[in-house]
Amino acid sequence: MNDRKWTSQDIPSQTGKRILITGANSGIGFESARVMAGLGAQVILACRNEAKAVSAMAKIRNQFPKAQLHFLPLDLGSLDSVHVMANMFSEQYDSLDVLLNNAGVMWLPQGMTEDGFESQIGINHLGHFALTGLLMPALLNRAGSRVVTVSSIAHRSGNLDFEDLFFERRRYGKQDAYGQSKLANLVFARELERKLNASGAQTMSVAVHPGVTSTNLATPGLQQSGSVLLAKLVKMVTPLVTQSATKGALPSLYAATSNEIEGGEYIGPDRFYGTFGYPTAATSTRRSNNPDIARKLWQVSEKLTGVQYPLSATT
Repeated sequence: MNDRKWTSQDIPSQTGKRILITGANSGIGFESARVMAGLGAQVILACRNEAKAVSAMAKIRNQFPKAQLHFLPLDLGSLDSVHVMANMFSEQYDSLDVLLNNAGVMWLPQGMTEDGFESQIGINHLGHFALTGLLMPALLNRAGSRVVTVSSIAHRSGNLDFEDLFFERRRYGKQDAYGQSKLANLVFARELERKLNASGAQTMSVAVHPGVTSTNLATPGLQQSGSVLLAKLVKMVTPLVTQSATKGALPSLYAATSNEIEGGEYIGPDRFYGTFGYPTAATSTRRSNNPDIARKLWQVSEKLTGVQYPLSATT
């Protein structure tokens, strides 16, 4: 990347592009949807809560009356839901330009998805792993398509314990579980790029992180932990010490649209150790670059989700 500060004003017209964004009803997902729709893209909001998605679409149309917006129901904590949504997509569309794996949960108290996965890695990683694999045929149908996966600076504290991925034996820590899930996002994005390259596909995989951004991501976890007052305090204080969701969405938008991006990159804010600023190449831990860890995560993810990608190495 060059030294010039990149903003959404640098994005060319997205007319004719189709982008699917998970968790697009709020936060950086909503900002990504709003910007892309305003630039002419057809945007599919894949969200768990239909009412919130409809409200988000109304806000976008209020600013951009001609916005092309569609809703698909998606609960990443349910593999059945992931399969149903993928089938609904394939019935309506034959190709996809950008899949933005944006949705996530943070600091949840210990719990399980309906498939028996620890909630944070189940939703943040395994749900997206399954979804990406099921939508891969549509991505492969569009040359130059991209998979953008949102990780976090919290990946730095993450450790993938394949012997106890769901904290069934070790002491559960909600921050530890979140860090593990965000490390999984980054490791997955890089391993996906390796497999796309090996197969000769004209699709790329990129990871991003939003820095420290003002969203409601942590609120549900704090409320579920019984920390209602703390959740309210965090909601009040967060905007004072973080950057806006509009700014936090820039790495995602850069990865989704820039002609300078390359597969396998990790993009985040450029100031104060990646906590805020404009998109640039981000640093990451050795674990996140370890190909042995990546291969193991891929194998485990295939086994747990039952989803195998339609990619084979070229000879």
